[in-house]
Amino acid sequence: MTEPSRPHRGENLDIAPKRSKPTLRTIATITGLAVTTVSRALSDAPQISLETRQRVHRIAREIGYLPDRAAQRLKTGRTNVVAILLDPHEEVVGFTTSIMYGIAKALKETPYHLVVAPNFLSTTNAEAAEYIIRNHLADGLIFTRTEPLDARVRLLLETGFPFICHGRTEFSTPHPYVDYDNFTFAYEATRRLIVKGRKKMAVILPPKRLTFCQHILHGFMTAVREAGIAYEIPETVDLDTPADTLRDFMRVRAAAPDAPDGFICPGEVSALAVISGMNDAGRTLAADYDIVAKETSRLLTQLQPKVDTIHEDLTAAGEDLGRILLQRINNPEAENLHLLLPPQINFPVGQR
Repeated sequence: MTEPSRPHRGENLDIAPKRSKPTLRTIATITGLAVTTVSRALSDAPQISLETRQRVHRIAREIGYLPDRAAQRLKTGRTNVVAILLDPHEEVVGFTTSIMYGIAKALKETPYHLVVAPNFLSTTNAEAAEYIIRNHLADGLIFTRTEPLDARVRLLLETGFPFICHGRTEFSTPHPYVDYDNFTFAYEATRRLIVKGRKKMAVILPPKRLTFCQHILHGFMTAVREAGIAYEIPETVDLDTPADTLRDFMRVRAAAPDAPDGFICPGEVSALAVISGMNDAGRTLAADYDIVAKETSRLLTQLQPKVDTIHEDLTAAGEDLGRILLQRINNPEAENLHLLLPPQINFPVGQR
């Protein structure tokens, strides 16, 4: 029997060669471009033709090229990170998933990555934003649930740090935002209930500290005053009230005299809680009362098809937030970086 041969000293023992990490030079070799041209194409430099940029990006994806973020930060001073500061709340179904998916779509063909920065209970909103700025954890910040004189906006405007918020403020200094037209939502929702013959309206408002509470209240009051119709605004519950507490409130209110028969709910959870409380009180949806609700998923349409809904597209909002923030990062002097998104109204025709 022949003894198997042994490798000579210094010979590679691996049968298959080790695969090295792709670099800019790897892409340059494949494309025939200079390394500097590849680098500028990956940075989407406008001096490089769109065709070349697309080709370089495609090859980078195919070979699994990932930039050395530490080296990029040393070279450019940028982190290539966008942070979203989340203020968790119970009401909006799928808010985090939908809005972050939209932001990720906006960042897809860019060097930027999205990181989530939860607002822990031990800090205020402003302290959470200040921590990101002070430690240079991101190149830009996205946040939600704005207040009229939001401390985060004041801080970011003073420091010149790129940001965009989901919601407006009352600052006289313009700043980037994407918002939903909650005035029109509330106005059209109330008008819908009046057309359906309801005699007394009620609206579940967001917490008073939030800017969009004013917008919803304004739309609601404009509609009821135009129609000269009765209304009430519950003071002990709001959009952030736990669902079981709101349900119990509605059960008691429905049993009292002069209860509302038309409800505007700026969220799906609140609408389901109202339905549950009214049902406990023996009231039947679409017979004894009606609801118009803001819908951000398709949950309510599937579970309660008798509820009229007005849609808010959070994925589209997230995509706009990401796109506008990138413009702000790349051009600090850019203007008109704000957007007001219209409600998507599609009430069934001919239904009372």
